[in-house]
Amino acid sequence: MVALNDQDMLPTIIQGGMGVSVSGWQLARSVSQTGELGVVSGTALDVVCARRLMMGDPGGHVRQALAAFPIPAMARRVMKRYYIHGGKAADEPFRAVPRFTVTPPVALQELTVVGAFCEVWLAKQEHSGPVGINFLRKIEIPLPFGLLGAMLADVDYILIGAGNPAEIPAVLRALAQCEDVEFGVRTQGLRSVDAPVSVRCSPAELLDDAGRDLALPRFLAIVASLDLAAGLARDPSTRPFGFIVEGPSAGGHNAPPRGPRRVDELGQPVYDERDTVDLDGMAALGLPFWLAGGYGTPAGLTQARAAGAQGIQVGTAFAYSQESGLADSLKRQVLGKVLAGTLDVRSDWRASPTGFPFRVIQLEGTVSDPEIAAARKAVCDLGALRTPFIKANGDIDYRCPAEPLAVYTRKGGRAQNAEGRQCLCNALMAAADFPQQRPDGSTEPAIVTSGDDFQAVLAVASSGSDGGPYPARAVVDYLRAGLTAG
Repeated sequence: MVALNDQDMLPTIIQGGMGVSVSGWQLARSVSQTGELGVVSGTALDVVCARRLMMGDPGGHVRQALAAFPIPAMARRVMKRYYIHGGKAADEPFRAVPRFTVTPPVALQELTVVGAFCEVWLAKQEHSGPVGINFLRKIEIPLPFGLLGAMLADVDYILIGAGNPAEIPAVLRALAQCEDVEFGVRTQGLRSVDAPVSVRCSPAELLDDAGRDLALPRFLAIVASLDLAAGLARDPSTRPFGFIVEGPSAGGHNAPPRGPRRVDELGQPVYDERDTVDLDGMAALGLPFWLAGGYGTPAGLTQARAAGAQGIQVGTAFAYSQESGLADSLKRQVLGKVLAGTLDVRSDWRASPTGFPFRVIQLEGTVSDPEIAAARKAVCDLGALRTPFIKANGDIDYRCPAEPLAVYTRKGGRAQNAEGRQCLCNALMAAADFPQQRPDGSTEPAIVTSGDDFQAVLAVASSGSDGGPYPARAVVDYLRAGLTAG
């Protein structure tokens, strides 16, 4: 375990970054108020910020954060574009937010910077604890703009998973010095002789201040193998501050099994000993690390620390707290099934357009219900998971296996790649209580992702008066029972 002094204590518990907006500022603030690391989700914060404003900004929180934004003119432009006094009508659709490309319009860059700033700034109010923000490396085009916005709000930790984050330390150092960033974008069909594809983020142009210095946050790389961790740690240019070692039982996207692709009778990926990370090897790297996926109990915390970890990352237990951004009706449905012992969580190879296994709770009225999924008309109007590709004429276009099949195949996508794919962008937005209303009168259905370890949820929910959502602090108190001396 890393030796610490009183002035530099690291968190024992990291609240997992769950998107979209499940790990919102309210949850992160509550966890940080306990002295542990509260984490906001950085996924689709451009859309989240815009939709909160279109809903009239209940409580005035976004407007409070915008008043603190260091470039008032930018904040005013975002307000003018998206704020609706009193909120849109319930049956009125949200106005569209432009989809990201490798040449995003300045207005979209600004919205993304502002959205990340607001989320972190709100999470940091009324306490002195640390706050982090979690991004998916897979959603790479908006990433430098989200990082910049979070750093403007003095974020303490950056957490990034779902891919190799080797470039991130250099990007953070450049942004901290207000230097331009050319962030490489993985593009299908790009040949070795072709010019690389990248998205440019210019802090000096966006902030109109080339002399601004930003604090450099600590970067935690989320990994699923010792090989990746060792490779990152070996090179000073890629070395993170520490690691979160995530096992396959965690919620959301998981790393595929390291061995041959095998599935069980339900079509779930089969993991084996090759997917077990060598914790002695992790400790030998000499960097702090936390364990995630199946460690969210007092015993799990004790076990993690005995293995040399600083502590644990926990998501599932916080997802059903009062402060989480998951729609209250979904929280109560899940908690009811947990208490009744009837909850079914499956790792689905097909659900995510990314191709990564994705854990889904089987829940009535959501897209895990085959009838609901079949009735939904395919549309790709958010586009966070679109993949750039090179067209025959050399231009760049974008496609997603969950977009309308005719559109996807016209762009060169294979029909078999689209089978079973779900529009996670719209479904996760609906799960966070921002569902889009469609012209035919339908409402976008939700999807609920979760880890499969509900011991903490059962323990904390059972101790409440009604078995409903519980305070996030109760999760921290429960987990801290696993702290041991030394």
